[in-house]
This record gives sequence, structure tokens and C-alpha cells, in this order.
Amino acid sequence: MADLSSPARARLAVAISAGRVAALASRLAGRGSGASIRGRVMLKIDPDALAKLLVGRRIACVSGTNGKTTTTHLLTAAIKAGTPDPEASVVTNADGANLYHGIASALGEHASASVAVLETDERVVPTVVKLGRPEVLVLLNFSRDQMDRHHEIKALGRGWRNALAEAGTQGPVVVANACDPLVVWASQPARKVVWVDTGQGWTQDAALCPSCGAVLTRDASSHWDCPGCDLTQPDAQWCVDGESAVEADGTAWDLQLNVPGRFNRSNATCALAAAGIMGIDPATAIRGMSTVTSPAGRYATATFGDTTARLLLAKNPAGWAESLPLAASDPVILAIDSAAADGRDVSWLWDVEYEQLAGRQVVATGPRAQDLAVRLTYAGVEHSVVHDLSAALAGHEGVIDVVSTYTPFQRLRKLGGLA
Repeated sequence: MADLSSPARARLAVAISAGRVAALASRLAGRGSGASIRGRVMLKIDPDALAKLLVGRRIACVSGTNGKTTTTHLLTAAIKAGTPDPEASVVTNADGANLYHGIASALGEHASASVAVLETDERVVPTVVKLGRPEVLVLLNFSRDQMDRHHEIKALGRGWRNALAEAGTQGPVVVANACDPLVVWASQPARKVVWVDTGQGWTQDAALCPSCGAVLTRDASSHWDCPGCDLTQPDAQWCVDGESAVEADGTAWDLQLNVPGRFNRSNATCALAAAGIMGIDPATAIRGMSTVTSPAGRYATATFGDTTARLLLAKNPAGWAESLPLAASDPVILAIDSAAADGRDVSWLWDVEYEQLAGRQVVATGPRAQDLAVRLTYAGVEHSVVHDLSAALAGHEGVIDVVSTYTPFQRLRKLGGLA
């Protein structure tokens, strides 16, 4: 932490102590890890706690609609692999508590750590850029998510753009997804950008130019361009090629990941570029990233009574587009809810290509299982509806894949002993 006056330091100490008591009470009551309530109590007692805890550290932030938890885990592992005494020196909030109170909670528990790797909600990025002056900011993607709260993704992008413009030469080096037009537009004011060609497959949320509103064009390789202004896909310093991350000079690095999917190779390439900015060489970073297997329960396999299941998180159409091809079991379980953390608007179900599940049996479960069943009927997919999550998991042989929105996913983590 930066030097603080005695009263400021004392108030922060009281806030941290009170937060720890609240977290302990939460755990004893079986209400969860206590990370969230710890931060809430801290910020209630000392509203400046986040600012105080951000200043004076080397900070790397990761944000975007999809992939930020996994990318934060990968980047943290990469940095720890090249850091002496990493457990004392590196702090992270990589379990998804990415709002103000979650970040404050993590930092308060490791007040002496010199490096912070922070998963940052899209709405929180401008504040962290302003207060923390991060060294590197990884911007992954934008897609529709929780439409009842995030009504227009361009507004989020505008917040990033304005924050980078205001930071000027004191702002972060940005590692940005060159395949996402809104990310490119938001990143333009940054003092320096390292572009990554992620080979992003989901383009349904990127039809219009965020600068002038013209319809974007795409060539045979899906590179995008705006015919109405000068916004175009930039040349990348890194790209994803099969199992490797490739630098602009042609140097290829085998990623050696233990998390599945093309999108995670993209996440890892962004993490690799960010680790380099933080002073970690690629070989060391890759060695660290290879230790990541089930970030915050994603891709973990757990036992539920007599059933073994692999858990896949899919929060929005872009996430479902990446996760469904990984679900190889027959039957496959799809769990749907519309609690606040999922987003109450589930009209996005009609944008997901569930037709790819035709020929397999699907079990639809969760509070919005009937909505999903209607969509599966139109997709021509054989299915059954079992509203209770535990009942839906019962009686399956082999390893069954469960693709789930956020709230059922967290319940599955608890049921499977993963949280």
C-alpha cells in the first residue's frame, strides 16, 4: 500500500478486521466463503478502502463478457511461475468476485502483496483504471449478457474508451482482442495496445461499427472492416494457430493447456501477451499456465450420488456457442435459471444453435427448464424436463456433461464439493 496518514491507515485496519469477522460469520452460517460480505463490510466502514488497497501495487486487470475468470487464473499462474515467493507476493480475486466489494475483499486479505491480478467486471474497469493505474489491462470481448442490467454493450465499451483516454500516458498497456470491433474501438485511446488475433467465432454481437454505425464487412477469413469510417481490424502482434500462440515474427509457443476448447487457447494467448508485459518470459508463463485445470470449477469433474459429471459454464449465447461443442456425452444435461446473477431475460435461448445436439438425448433442468424445452422442441432435439437439479443428475452411467448458466453452476459446485 502507498503511504497513508495514521487516521486513514487506522480506518482501513478497522474495516479489514470487521470484514474478516463478517466473512467468518458467513462461513460458520454456511452462507458461502464470505468473500463478498467481507468486501461489503469493508467498504461500508471505509468507502475509500478500495482506492487505498489498489495504490502502490503492480496491477494486471482482466475484463470482458466471456472468459475473464479463466484468463485471470491463467495470467495469475503465469506470473506466479516467474515470481519468487508467489503466495506472499501475488494476490488475485480469481474466483469470480469481480465487483468493487470482491476486489476490495481480496486485496484486504493480502495487503502486503506487491502484485495484484484482478478479474474486473466490465462496469468496474473505469474505476480500477482511474484508482489503480494498472500496468496491463486485458480486454477480451463484448457480447450480450444479463440484458436486464447491461442494456447496451456499447455503453460499457464507451466507459472503457473514456477511462483510457482520461488516463493518457499514465494508463495501462492494453492487451486487446483484435477480432472484436467494440474492443478495438474502446482500446483506441490507450497509450499502447498489443493486439491479439483470437480467431473469435461468435460475431452476432458485432454487426455494426461502434464508431459510425455502418454495417461491418467481413472477408473470407472473417477479418472485419468498416466501409463508413477508418475503423478496421488491426494487425496483430499475437495470434492463435491450432494449439499454439504465435508472435508476429513467426515464433510459435505450444500452449500445453489443461483446459479444453479453442476459446481457452485464445484466453491463454492473451494471458501470455500480458505476462510478457509484466516481465514473465513465455516459457515460464506457459509452465505456470499448464497448472490450471478447473478455474473456479469450470471443466471440473465431480460426483453427485451415483453420477459423475463434468461441469461447463455458459452464461450467454457466445458462451453457449463455445461450450456446447465440448459437451460430448449422451445424454447431456442443460441447466437454466434466470436469477439476478444469470440475467432475468432468457430470450437469448433462441440465438443458441441447440440444433447441434440433434440425435442425442437432452435433460433440461432448472427453474427455466420449460423455456429451454420449447427451444429444444423447435430445434428437433429429443429431451426430457426434470426441474430439480439433483434429480436430473441421478442415475446416469459414465461421465455426463452438464452445461449450465451461472446460478445452477454455483449450486453444482457446492453439491459436488467443489466450493
